[in-house]
Amino acid sequence: MLKTLKRVFSYARPYILYFVMTVLFAIIGVSLSLAVPVFIGEAVDCCIGKNDVDFDRLKKIVTTLAGMVICSTLFQWLMSLCTNKLSFLTVRDLRADIFNKLERVPLKYIDGHTKGELTSRVINDIEIISDGLLQGFTQFFSGIITILGTLIFMMTINVRIAFVVVLLTPLSFIAASKITKASHDSYMKQSKLRGDMVALAEEMAGNQKLVKAFVYDERAEKRFAEINKEYGKIGTQATFFSSMTNPTTRFVNGLIYAAVGLLGSLGAIGYSSIIGVMSVGKLSSFLAYANQYTKPFNEISGVFAELQNAIASAQRVFDVLDEEEVSDDSEKAVISDRRGDVSFRDVFFSYTPEVKLIQNFSLDVKSGQRIAIVGPTGCGKSTIINLLLRFYDIDSGSIEVSGKNISDITRDSLRSSFGMVLQDTWIFTGTVAENIAYGLPDASKEQIIEAAKAVYAHGFIKRLPQGYDTVISEDSGLSQGQKQLICIARIMLMDPPMLILDEATSSIDLRTEHKIQKAFIKLMEGRTSFVIAHRLSTIKNSDTILVMDNGNIIEQGSHEKLMKENGFYSKLYNSQFAS
Repeated sequence: MLKTLKRVFSYARPYILYFVMTVLFAIIGVSLSLAVPVFIGEAVDCCIGKNDVDFDRLKKIVTTLAGMVICSTLFQWLMSLCTNKLSFLTVRDLRADIFNKLERVPLKYIDGHTKGELTSRVINDIEIISDGLLQGFTQFFSGIITILGTLIFMMTINVRIAFVVVLLTPLSFIAASKITKASHDSYMKQSKLRGDMVALAEEMAGNQKLVKAFVYDERAEKRFAEINKEYGKIGTQATFFSSMTNPTTRFVNGLIYAAVGLLGSLGAIGYSSIIGVMSVGKLSSFLAYANQYTKPFNEISGVFAELQNAIASAQRVFDVLDEEEVSDDSEKAVISDRRGDVSFRDVFFSYTPEVKLIQNFSLDVKSGQRIAIVGPTGCGKSTIINLLLRFYDIDSGSIEVSGKNISDITRDSLRSSFGMVLQDTWIFTGTVAENIAYGLPDASKEQIIEAAKAVYAHGFIKRLPQGYDTVISEDSGLSQGQKQLICIARIMLMDPPMLILDEATSSIDLRTEHKIQKAFIKLMEGRTSFVIAHRLSTIKNSDTILVMDNGNIIEQGSHEKLMKENGFYSKLYNSQFAS
């Protein structure tokens, strides 16, 4: 817990000036507010008895009091302003770090967590940390100064009663620490369940068509209800423990206030031998200080729940920040010769050690060849692409591109040599032109339009309300095929030396696909191309077709050669045209 807090506060170190100003304004503001009871006591002593009131002195005291209250309020407002700045700048940097971290972790980490879980850590957990820090900073600084200040003022009024107050104070700390320890584990469980709930909600909301189509509504509600019920149970438990802190400390503080009132009254009525002489005005001041002294304990205990929640969320955020990053390859070579030769040598790879996938895989692809990869689902087709682009690193063996081992060149250099269109489309919120120019942001409008025309996307884009300046997103109403055309136009615009087409035309009608195939054929001229397709009619003209099964190449050759062999490929091809 202390380690987590220390790490959170390390993010506040660059903004030490706001910290110093917060402390300074807190000292001034709280000191002014602490001086108020002294003047209140003097005002009480001005009222000696019936028809015996020193109005001249009382007027001066009230005027001074008004000025002190105004100044105290001003400085406490400035303290809150600096606290807000310190808190928000701290979590801003923390949020930036976790977002940047997600850009640097291996792809297997992203694949191993749901989008909702990661989103919850970047958004929800950071917000909880922000709220906890905001309250924590404010209450901590003002509370500590208030406690020390009231002790000093109480000592100047009556040392003996002040000693009694100090003697009873540890009871509040003991009670608060015991309850805090019990609530910490509950808040950790609550944070995890919150992430599970966000992940499920995101999963169901993002796939409503499938949920409705498979009549999964009731089962989704049941799954959510189970998590929600457990979340409510753990949340109630955490709230119960944390809510016990405030009334417990209030009870202890009530005992302190009663003790001060009793002892002060004895001094005021003449038992000076026990606690010393005390006027009614000083008793009033001391009672006010006793109340101010105990108030910070109540306030600090009141934010224990927020702090516990913030610490639990911070631990979840730091779990991500502590993940191993992909190795730094900035010092490695870049591909200068992009002729496009690709070689796989005795490659072994598995996503998990228990499940074998790619085993002893070897392949030689010459520059300009068009390679099609086919096979049943799960045979390793897309895995080959993941390994080629170093989304995953191989377990053993080697992969060479243009005569260089891909482990000896930078990932950016390797990936910029390939243009890739996936089966799953991705459209970000922006104009059509910005989406097409995603890989080439400096492209001119004319280049963007030419790329769109080449993939037959220009027609439907011109029919959009603002044409190429129309703002689109995943939920903007474009069909899946239209989104895919925009994604293909991105690659056409980049004009890369090597291509990867992973089911690139799966969401497009046959007539448009036929046109795009012509565009692809023109684009692939002189370029090494890898094409993954389930629709085998689209890869008949490939130079070489690799037939994969269980991570191995079981057949290899042209379409005509494989059909004559009447093997696995022939059966697979004929099955797509069987009546």
